[in-house]
Amino acid sequence: MKLLSFRIGGTAAFGALADGRVLDLTKVLNGKYADLLSVLRADAVEEIEKAARSGGPTYAVEEIEFLPVIPNPPKIICIGINYDTHRAEGGREPPTKPFVFARFANSQVGHAQPMLVPRESGKFDYEGEIAVIIGKRGRRIAQADAWAHIAGYAPYNDGSVRDWQRHSPQWVPGKNFVGTGAFGPWMATRGEIADNQELHLTTRLNGQVMQSASSHDMIFSIPALIEYCSTFTELEPGDVIVTGTPGGIGAARDPQVFLKDGDLVEVEVAEVGSLRNPVEAER
Repeated sequence: MKLLSFRIGGTAAFGALADGRVLDLTKVLNGKYADLLSVLRADAVEEIEKAARSGGPTYAVEEIEFLPVIPNPPKIICIGINYDTHRAEGGREPPTKPFVFARFANSQVGHAQPMLVPRESGKFDYEGEIAVIIGKRGRRIAQADAWAHIAGYAPYNDGSVRDWQRHSPQWVPGKNFVGTGAFGPWMATRGEIADNQELHLTTRLNGQVMQSASSHDMIFSIPALIEYCSTFTELEPGDVIVTGTPGGIGAARDPQVFLKDGDLVEVEVAEVGSLRNPVEAER
């Protein structure tokens, strides 16, 4: 099942994609769960999947305002330099451990919402990635047990303000300008994606393919990332692990390609869906 967060008539809700329309699960369940984070914390994905089969009020996709899949994640853990093509284009040595940094929830927008070029920079770059949403709490999770802790998968655009990213060895400023990351349009639950299924990632800018890779190309696999991250922190339902971008970023091209007002950027995970965002200059 594909689950999403959205706003309709000014009210936040969550739902499921059903026959090309959005089923309002907030109403189907009479407000039992406030949002998708509440569903994950209650381990209630199977319950809402069953409820969805009974039907209920639906909306056309064009009627809703998409929110980030999990608008209020406890943690957003991002992984850098996790594809060899991206490592090579940056001239880096192969990493021996995952490169980890953090995003804040207010840096994200949903599908079809504008990603913002900040006033402070003209070096705003795309980074297509696969996001893993955690569904089961755990600490020091072994790789063999990692799949059972996953709730689902979604496309992610880890938009990066390159000059601010390089102010210091710590990347957090360049990764957290408001409205520079995108997460959506929905998550495909683990029941829809087989464990270790190959996921195909493509990033397009104004229709042109800029990045293309497979989840099996990662230097550190999804189970390896879950094992590593759960060692230094407790993973909890609703946490998001953004698993890294492949080669083809704008900053590594000659000439460089940065996002500008009027662009359209798309991050597709073929087995899940396509995250599309217009780009606007911050007003």
